[in-house]
Amino acid sequence: MTDESDARNGDLLAVLNTEYFVLQGASGASISEASSRASLYLLTLSSSLVSLGFVLGLSADVFGPFAAAALSTVFLLGCFTVVRLTETSIENLRALRGMARIRAYYADLSPLARPYFVSAGSVAADAQAMLGRRSNRWWWVGTMATMIGAVNAVVGGSGIALLTTAAGASLSLSVATGLGAAVVLVTLAVQFQRRRFATEFAGS
Repeated sequence: MTDESDARNGDLLAVLNTEYFVLQGASGASISEASSRASLYLLTLSSSLVSLGFVLGLSADVFGPFAAAALSTVFLLGCFTVVRLTETSIENLRALRGMARIRAYYADLSPLARPYFVSAGSVAADAQAMLGRRSNRWWWVGTMATMIGAVNAVVGGSGIALLTTAAGASLSLSVATGLGAAVVLVTLAVQFQRRRFATEFAGS
């Protein structure tokens, strides 16, 4: 009976080791995808700004439609990027929580093992600690989705300011309208993240 129990424990440890590395790979893949998507957006934005600089000296009949097409395309890409970056963050956190559960099991195998598996008190807290987050209240400040959301909000606000100027509004009104739109857009990006995380990890 003891041999059978030892064999089962050994099989369990082997399975947990495999699962840990699978989760570690999933975490790394989500981070890699997030970096690639953020880089793609910033590269597209940079290229669009360079192209706008080339046509800046042309007539308004040429610059206006070109700027509208370029900024709207970048803005839409930014919205899609924020959504996907939020999903990759959730995938990463889900994988980290799975890793934290396995680490908690390892820590309970023996009292001698506990000093080597430092815990923040819960699986959720351990996953947050793996990300280097100190505050659960302001976690969204350092996310990649917030970074891209802020940049995209500036793009959207700039587009609205240009549109307002083209409609005949004064410069001060156009700037104020653009700034207000940017604030609204970055707030929407943050709120989208908060709601997605609240829905995904409700009660934990």
